[in-house]
Amino acid sequence: MSDRIKEYEEFYQFYLSEHKNKTSRVLHFVGTFLVLLLLGIGLFSSWGYEWFLLPITGYGFAWVGHAFFEKNKPATFKYPFWSLYSDFKLFFEILLRKRSFDSRKD
Repeated sequence: MSDRIKEYEEFYQFYLSEHKNKTSRVLHFVGTFLVLLLLGIGLFSSWGYEWFLLPITGYGFAWVGHAFFEKNKPATFKYPFWSLYSDFKLFFEILLRKRSFDSRKD
């Protein structure tokens, strides 16, 4: 029997449980912000090989958060698309103050 999550809402609750540390959430937020900034720069300039900066920036900040603050394995490895979507969902929820950097305030 597979223990794989089949519904996104269930996954998002799991995702949030893996992102409780305030510093980790800040690192995810900063990484996602920089990805959006770089994406904007890339779309309006003549980027060539610089596109490789997007995943390095986004995942770099997030994985530092997981390795040193959450002390868990990123969900990206098992659920890559839901995880990416959830990174942006959490980013905008924090930006719109629906969630906090401090998970105890959610």
